[in-house]
Amino acid sequence: MHRSSAAPGLIPYILLGVAGFSWGITFSLAKIAAEAGAHPIGLTFWQAVVGFVILGTFSLVRRRWPVMNRRSLIRSGLVALTGTVVPTTLYFYAAIHLSAGIMSITVAMVPIMTYAASLIIGSDAYQPKRLVGLTLGFTGMVLLVHPDALPDRTVLPWLLVAMLCALCYTLENLYVDNRVPPDVDMAGLLTLSMMIALLILGSVMLPLNAFTPLSYPFTALEYAVLGMGLITSFAYLIFLYLIQTCGAVFASMMAYMVTLSGVAWGMLLFGEQHSLMVWVVLLLILLGMLLVKPLEHKEQDQIDAQR
Repeated sequence: MHRSSAAPGLIPYILLGVAGFSWGITFSLAKIAAEAGAHPIGLTFWQAVVGFVILGTFSLVRRRWPVMNRRSLIRSGLVALTGTVVPTTLYFYAAIHLSAGIMSITVAMVPIMTYAASLIIGSDAYQPKRLVGLTLGFTGMVLLVHPDALPDRTVLPWLLVAMLCALCYTLENLYVDNRVPPDVDMAGLLTLSMMIALLILGSVMLPLNAFTPLSYPFTALEYAVLGMGLITSFAYLIFLYLIQTCGAVFASMMAYMVTLSGVAWGMLLFGEQHSLMVWVVLLLILLGMLLVKPLEHKEQDQIDAQR
C-alpha cells in the first residue's frame, strides 16, 4: 500500500489515540487475570484463541488467507515464539508480582532496545541524538532497580522477567524489520502466527495441567481474558494500518500512548502510587523513546548517501 507523504489528517490521530489508550489497559487486565489464580500458560492460550479468531476473521473478510508453505510457517513460527508464546506467558507470571505501571514502563524499553540491537548488527544508522536517547533509556532502567523506585526487593527477579519479555519483543521487531519482505501481508502473518502459538501452547498446556476453563456467567477472569484478546488484536491491526498509511515514524508515537495509559490505568483501577524515582524513570525512558524513534525518510536518505 502506498504511504502518503502528506501530513496525517484527523482520523489517523484519533485511531492512534484510541488504540494506544486502550492497549495500555491490557497490563491491568493481565494483572486481574493473573491474580484470579489462572495459570499463565492457560491465559496465554486464551489470548492466542481470541487473537486467532479475530485476525482469522479479518483475513477471511479480506479474502487473503495466509499461504502455508515452509517459508511462511518458519516465519510465522518465529513471530509466534517471540511475540506471543514466550513474552505473554512470562508477563502473566510477572503480573502477579509487579504493578501494572511498572510493567508498562518495561515495555517502553522495546524501541530503545531495538535501536541498540540494530546498531550492534549494523542494520540501523548511528546518529548522535539517537545515541543520547539510548543512554537516557538505559539510565532509566538502571534507576528502576533503585530502592526508591522498587522498595520491595523481592520483586526484582520479576522485573528482570518483564525485561526479558521486552527483549523478546525486540527480537520480534528485528526479525520482522530485517527478514520479512515488505510485500508480506502482515495480517496474514499474524493470523498464522496465532495458529502456531495455539499448537505450541496446547502441546505444553495439557501435560502441565495448565488449562484455564472459562465459565458463564462471566467473572473478572473471563472479562479480562476476552478484553485482552480483543484489544490487542484490534490495536495491532490499527498499528499496522498506520504504518502502511502514515509510515513508521507516525505509528511509533503509539508507544508513548501505551506507556502513559498503562501507568494511568494502573493508578485508576488499582490505586497504584509511584515514587518520585519512578516518575523520573518514566520521563527518562519517554525522552529516550522520543530520540530513538524511526528516522524520517529524508533523514534516512541523507544518512544512506553518506555511507
